Amino acid sequence: LPVFYANTVLLYVSNLPFRLQKLKEMFISKFGSAPKFYARAPGRVNLIGEHIDYCGYAVLPMAIEQDILIAVEPVQTQVVQLANTNSSYSDFSTSVNNIQINKTKPQWHNYFLCGQKGIQEHFGLNNPTGMNCLLDGTIPPSSGLSSSSALVCCAGLVTLRANGKTLSKVELAEICTKSERYIGTEGGGMDQSISFLAEEGTAKLIEFSPLRATDVRLPSGATFVIANSCVEMNKAATSHYNIRVMECRLATKLLSKSKGLEWKKMLRLHDVQTKLGVSLEEMLSIVEEVLHPEPYSAEEICKCLGISPEELHSQILSQNMQDVRTFKLHQRAKHVYSEAARVLEFKKICSEAPANALQLLGELMKQSHISCREMYECSCPELDRLVDICLQFGAIGSRLTGAGWGGCTVSMVPTDKLNTFLKNVKKAYYQTDGQRLAVENNSLFATKPGRGALVFVEA
Repeated sequence: LPVFYANTVLLYVSNLPFRLQKLKEMFISKFGSAPKFYARAPGRVNLIGEHIDYCGYAVLPMAIEQDILIAVEPVQTQVVQLANTNSSYSDFSTSVNNIQINKTKPQWHNYFLCGQKGIQEHFGLNNPTGMNCLLDGTIPPSSGLSSSSALVCCAGLVTLRANGKTLSKVELAEICTKSERYIGTEGGGMDQSISFLAEEGTAKLIEFSPLRATDVRLPSGATFVIANSCVEMNKAATSHYNIRVMECRLATKLLSKSKGLEWKKMLRLHDVQTKLGVSLEEMLSIVEEVLHPEPYSAEEICKCLGISPEELHSQILSQNMQDVRTFKLHQRAKHVYSEAARVLEFKKICSEAPANALQLLGELMKQSHISCREMYECSCPELDRLVDICLQFGAIGSRLTGAGWGGCTVSMVPTDKLNTFLKNVKKAYYQTDGQRLAVENNSLFATKPGRGALVFVEA
């Protein structure tokens, strides 16, 4: 990763020089010495491709300006001391040789420890460097804009630099994807990949196995707007997300078994398509043929696979899924295959840029939200209302973004209607509710593709 000098090249992020100076002053006040370097990792907005990265399919996100920024001083003692500019988050310290991550309480420092542990274990560090760290974040927490993954990525970058090691951006993304699972979230890698691989001015098609990123130039004439529903959702604090991951895995097993594949080795819905060598449209037909819309019981799944309940629980279901009784396999698989097709169509439209590109992209975004709401059931009443409001006031397309069950929507708005759109959405959604009104200035904003993670030092 490149190293930049803070006083020469960081003006691409608004107010970052001011934040750096403030962070430095707070660091000196807190630790009694100046930081030696800083690291930054951005949040992201996923334009289309929800809940399909962990199924092996490509997604289409872009980095946003909001980020995690950490000031760092390597120290001789083998202790990491963590502090936050937000007084709501308590200080934390631990030995770098005994990192313990509490899955039952996903507190902010545990995400830092995920990134730190991932790097230390990758290099097999016997005597890792201690650190004093002060964090500043501008990504709204639990908003679906990847604040937690940005923190994991930034911590990984900090640990890498403090210990004098180097890795490529792709290697860092892969390590941070795996290490975030220490906290119990079975993510697929989109958030970490875009945080490292993003480039200013372009969205990215992120593909997996192997990980690669392709520029996607978004059409002119429209602006993407993020709106926070103000319903918080923490993936690691609820089971919604991991249940969907497991339902997709079970659907993979049943589809594979029905087609004579080695189902025990199949983990992702993408694997089924690859093994069968068919199109996404054909996979949707197979889903209709094989999986029934009624929820499956654990007993029925065992019967379909020819295994015992003990084998299901010990070999397939994860530890936190043991008490789940029913699984909606048809709906989840249908969403994944149709959403994967929408991602590819979105990229194709951006590349070919037909005269009606904006209308075509907007329609894909609308279809995506309907599928998330009805097939994947990861929306909520507030998100649905916010999408409807955005469409009512001029958005060409609008959908939930991130895990769902709260968090944000992303809307594509004609640039010449942007100011009117923002004004009307504020009035219709935020100014009708006291709690939303209090945070409206940070909850609705236009965005454009930002830059990926980096380390920088003062000249």
